[in-house]
Amino acid sequence: MKLPHAFLLAALALPAIAQPPPTPSAEAAFSVSISVDAAKPTGPLRPVWRFFGADEPNYATMKDGRKLLTELGKLGKPQVYFRAHNLLSTGDGTPALKWGSTNAYTEDAAGNPVYDWTIVDHIFDTYLARGIKPYAQIGFMPKALSTHPEPYQHEWRPGLPYNEIYTGWAYPPKDYKKWEELCYQWVKHCVERYGKAEVESWYWETWNEANIGYWKGTPEEFRKTHDFAIAGVKRALPTARVGGPDSAGHGGEWMHDFIEHCLRGTNHATGQKGTPLDFIAFHAKGQPTFVDGHIRMGIANHLRVIDGGFQIVASYPETKNTPIIIGESDPEGCAACQGPSFSYRNGTVYSSYTAASFARKLDLADKHGVNFEGALTWAFTFEDQPYFAGFRQLASSGLPLAVLNVFRMMGRMEGDRLAATSSAQIPLDTIVKEGVRGAPDVGVIAARSGHRTTIMVWHYHDDDVAGPAAEVALAVDGLPAGLKSAQLSHHRVDEFHSNAYGEWKRLGSPLAPNRKQYDQLLAASNLATLADAPATVAVTGGKAELKFTLPRQGVSLLTLDWSE
Repeated sequence: MKLPHAFLLAALALPAIAQPPPTPSAEAAFSVSISVDAAKPTGPLRPVWRFFGADEPNYATMKDGRKLLTELGKLGKPQVYFRAHNLLSTGDGTPALKWGSTNAYTEDAAGNPVYDWTIVDHIFDTYLARGIKPYAQIGFMPKALSTHPEPYQHEWRPGLPYNEIYTGWAYPPKDYKKWEELCYQWVKHCVERYGKAEVESWYWETWNEANIGYWKGTPEEFRKTHDFAIAGVKRALPTARVGGPDSAGHGGEWMHDFIEHCLRGTNHATGQKGTPLDFIAFHAKGQPTFVDGHIRMGIANHLRVIDGGFQIVASYPETKNTPIIIGESDPEGCAACQGPSFSYRNGTVYSSYTAASFARKLDLADKHGVNFEGALTWAFTFEDQPYFAGFRQLASSGLPLAVLNVFRMMGRMEGDRLAATSSAQIPLDTIVKEGVRGAPDVGVIAARSGHRTTIMVWHYHDDDVAGPAAEVALAVDGLPAGLKSAQLSHHRVDEFHSNAYGEWKRLGSPLAPNRKQYDQLLAASNLATLADAPATVAVTGGKAELKFTLPRQGVSLLTLDWSE
């Protein structure tokens, strides 16, 4: 969730804007050749996209939150996970930007613990009823346990200094034994409510980005807080899956110190050697800027952080095969912030960036030979805000955004990843170093499961300006030799497909859409197929060929189905 300080302050000072779509480019389309070998698997396609999260836990139980969670739960197999801040923060459960609370822990007049799981149970019940499991963040510090309880709840809003959010919840516990007991009681309650097998399938981690302002103690105090939290979790459920530390960025030396402590240090809670580490989590963000009147994304910064994080984990023989989760992985750092440098979020820049970046995350994991389990998109929805207000979210006012349709595409891809190349795909080393500042990135990722092959193609550029379309010639080899044809479906995300924001602008950007307009927006938010795409494709000698036009910042998912 970290942004460069100068950039953040400048961006927060600017109002949100809704940009019109770029004027279609008059430049001639350019040719791209893409080849996929359906008979050449390169290993399982890891479903790393299936993690989401948000600062504000209480939105999950509200009308738009419940609706969006239902959509996330439909995305596919295996399980979708959700991570949220403030699950232990003190308060009545009323949400606010970058805030939430559950009142799980208070104390009576004599200082005795009082546990109340009502609100946090409602949150987890809402997840589980929709097929989503908790990625349970142990935090933040209840007011009664904080070493610096006042002021406790911040009053931040977009435009105010970001550091004003770091109040009494960000401090270490005044009593580590009470903190451990809180964690024990929470997990024990979850086991009693949901069952041992269910809770064993969750992730448990301590805090968020304790290497920056989210933690007001020392690094050693964080490691102590973590040790006592994990001791409580493991005492309640010895088989619980625990890890962390969900650092801002890859953490550098701070991360090295954390891993060393978990591997070889003295556990503050148990006095034994080391702390269980079932998964390792760090965060990675891009760095967009506003240049010459348009957004310029910073995908290179995003990928470099991931590259560095994977390298740190791979540097330890003991953690080389430990599952890694990029616990927040986004184009920039503040979901609730607004301003021109964030206005890409509603439309197709965000969706095409998502397609291009997830493919490279998989490639970076292969480069380092690490066990990459997931990349968590820190975007959800903000209840009762203006339509398309400019937050980083997956849906606005109950309307899925274009980016959610890319996740719907990825949810349709399963099985083995296939060998696939594109003549216009930016090489991994180049995009990590330079981003996409010259020629666009027209890339491909493909998978096969049984008699189905899925192929995602994106046309991405860091600069949100008009550019020529790509004329794609796709060749799919390695299909069964005797096959004569295959069924084809072609899903698309672009300015005119799977894009409620594009439709909203075409309706004149109504402040309060009427029922007819809302229904139009809802229809436009679905994952759409190209109306003029053929329903079948001929197969000759195990090879299928087809051509299509892919506009700048567009994403296509082509699915070939056949029976033998």
